[in-house]
Amino acid sequence: MRALITGSTGFVGQHLASYLMNYGIEVWGTTRDNFNGIIPGMKIVPVDFENVGSLVKVLDDVQPDFIYHLAGQSSVKDSWTDKSTTFQSNVNLTIHLLEAVINSTIKGKVKVLTVGSSEEYGGPDEQYKPISEDACLKPTSPYGISKATVGMLARHYFVAYGLKIIHARPFNHIGPGQRVGFVVSDFSNQIVQIERRQQNNVISVGNLSAQRDFTDVRDIVHAYYLLLNQDENADWGGSVNVCSGKATSIQSILDTLLSLSHSFIDVVVDSDKLRPVDVPVFIGDNTKLKSLTDWEPTISLTQTLSDVLKKLRDQS
Repeated sequence: MRALITGSTGFVGQHLASYLMNYGIEVWGTTRDNFNGIIPGMKIVPVDFENVGSLVKVLDDVQPDFIYHLAGQSSVKDSWTDKSTTFQSNVNLTIHLLEAVINSTIKGKVKVLTVGSSEEYGGPDEQYKPISEDACLKPTSPYGISKATVGMLARHYFVAYGLKIIHARPFNHIGPGQRVGFVVSDFSNQIVQIERRQQNNVISVGNLSAQRDFTDVRDIVHAYYLLLNQDENADWGGSVNVCSGKATSIQSILDTLLSLSHSFIDVVVDSDKLRPVDVPVFIGDNTKLKSLTDWEPTISLTQTLSDVLKKLRDQS
C-alpha cells in the first residue's frame, strides 16, 4: 500500500508519516522546496500546487492508495491578518488537488482524507453540550470559514464525481514537536526556557478557566488511518469529528506541566493573551468516529505533556 501526504513536513504530517510506515505503508510526502526529509524512509516529491497538470503527473507517477491532505495555513490568529493567503492555502489548493485526482489514473481507487477543524463550528449552540457533526456551522474566523469550505468541497467531489473522500474535523491536538503558537507548546516552551535559565521564573498565560477538547496527535493520526481503511460502507463525502469527547481546563494543563517541571515557577496573567470573547467550554462528540472505526484514544494527557517537555528539553 502507498500513501501520499501533503503537508508531510508539518507537525501532524511527520507523526502521520511515522505511523503509516510503522504499518508497512510506503509514504510519499509533497514539498514545494528542495527538502531532503526529516522522517527516515519517507520519500519526498516536489509538487507545484498551482499547476493541476503537475499534480496529475505526480499522482499518476506515485499511484497512491491513500491521500492525506494536511497542507494548508493552520493559524487562526494569522488568518485575521492575511485572509487571502489563508483561503489560497486552504481552499484553492484543495480544489487544485481534488481536480488533479479526478483527472488522474487513480480516481477510481484512491481514498482521500481532507482535514478541517473544530473552528468550522464557531461555537456550541448549548454551552456545555458536546458538538456533533450535524451541528450548524457558524465559523467566526477566516480560518474556520476556509476549513468549512474545504468540508463542503469534499462533499461536492463525492456527489459530483464519486470520489471516495472523508472530511475530518479535529479538535485541539497536542503532542511533541508542535510549534510555538498553541497553548501547550507555548506553556511548555516557557517552562523549558526557565529551566535553562534563559527566562525569568515567571510564565505568562491567558485565560485559564476555558475548557477544551485535547487529543494527542498520535491518537489523531491513528484515527486518520482508520477513517481511510474502512470498507465500502464508509461515510464517503461525510465529515467526522476527531476528538476525545472530554473537556479539560487550561488551568489543569498548566498545573500538570508545572508539576513536571524542574523549577519553581510563578504564573502571571497577560491581558494581551486574553480574548474579547472566549467560549467557556468547547468539546466534541466522537460518537460517529467510534461507530465507524472503533477508535479510542490511548495516550493519557499526562503522558502527552511529559513527552512535549522531553522533546523540547532534548533540543539543543
